[in-house]
Amino acid sequence: MNMNHEQFAVAKVRPGRAGKVPVSIWDLLVWAFQVERVGLDFDEVGSTSGVRPGVGMEYILMKRGDLGCSIDGGGQSDPHPDADLVASAVSCLPEGCGGRGMAVAIAEMARSGCWPDWGRNMVPGCEPVEWRRCKHGMYAARSLWDGLDRWPAHLLGQSDGYACRVVFTATPADIARARRAWLGWWGALLELRCTFQMRCDLTGFEVVDEMPPRSPWKKVS
Repeated sequence: MNMNHEQFAVAKVRPGRAGKVPVSIWDLLVWAFQVERVGLDFDEVGSTSGVRPGVGMEYILMKRGDLGCSIDGGGQSDPHPDADLVASAVSCLPEGCGGRGMAVAIAEMARSGCWPDWGRNMVPGCEPVEWRRCKHGMYAARSLWDGLDRWPAHLLGQSDGYACRVVFTATPADIARARRAWLGWWGALLELRCTFQMRCDLTGFEVVDEMPPRSPWKKVS
């Protein structure tokens, strides 16, 4: 996933001491991976208890609490227990939400504080395949158009059979692909939000309904 650095975010939330702090799922992810520096363990329960992996997000979170195990946080001190729960939930995202590939992408984006690029700056265009420089500046390189599909000279507007080969950029397919990637990421965040709202097992946070926009391209003129 390409990152949209215009959406750079730094974790500003902290777990509450006297009560739970309201937090969006995105801010919670940024806090866990950017501040607490938790990592992903795709066989967390299996490696500590012998339980088979891939048994579901809710079960993994339940066993995490029973075992009291910690994920490698990549630092000298143990990460906050809530951050461990966040990493556990991300690690066992179901395949319908992107599975391990999406889990890794979410962790990387949360660490950098960037949302995926949905194609904000993608503008359809047509460019020469190759450029050449001369004393008058840059110009599109020409090549001989030969073979059975050679255009007739009168259609080329010239008699030597040369043409400028071009490539189309930011095609509708490219834009659609970027938007599908955004929707996949958004759906994974929704899955994580619902998980923590149903379980309510975070000690310092309460996950609220706030989400990134589902279809940001619809709000851009």
